Amino acid sequence: MPGAVLWTKTPGGPGAGAGLVLPDGCMDLLWSEGRLLVAGPDTRAYAPGGPPAHWTGLRFFPGTAPGWLGVPAHELRDRRTDLAELWPAAEVRRLRARLEAAADPAAVLEAAALERAEHTGPPDPRLRRLVAALDAGRPVATAADELGVGARWLHRRSLAAFGYGPKTLARVLRLRRALALARTGVPFAQTALRAGFADQAHLARDVRELAGMPLSELLGGRE
Repeated sequence: MPGAVLWTKTPGGPGAGAGLVLPDGCMDLLWSEGRLLVAGPDTRAYAPGGPPAHWTGLRFFPGTAPGWLGVPAHELRDRRTDLAELWPAAEVRRLRARLEAAADPAAVLEAAALERAEHTGPPDPRLRRLVAALDAGRPVATAADELGVGARWLHRRSLAAFGYGPKTLARVLRLRRALALARTGVPFAQTALRAGFADQAHLARDVRELAGMPLSELLGGRE
């Protein structure tokens, strides 16, 4: 569906950071082992517990999930919540029954999302423009001016849409840019500058705070 992507995986695998879920500004609807969960926006790395399991998910682009779920993002920040806590029990039971009977749970999640999207309004287009501006490295104040909104409005709408304020969103998006560069082999010093950090030490601090480990360890030992 527009504004979301389907994914399927088994958590775990080689490498120190292989099982981590890193902050990315997104929210997910998850199906695993008979459970329907919502993964709220993360402000730090999340390490799934328990034995490896098959997961199917629908990942919503930043700012698009709250309207679909009917819940402000900040209420779900850094949480994994049973969908039954957010939606009527009967509606969740019907969706769970469809998933349990399906040969392809991903197709069921997608169909259910499209069905619900018909009854929910689209997200504020200014939110997508905000994400694009911050992901391009523009300061929050510049992005607010470009959108023609004040700082208080922007902070309030960001909490509801993304789960945290625009400065935290910018930080999360900057980390995502840095990881994309570093994973292609760009030296860490160049990665820091190209992603918008002041220097490599600034990059190292943010990675430790958001991912919980040094960048070299996160990338599987690369220096």
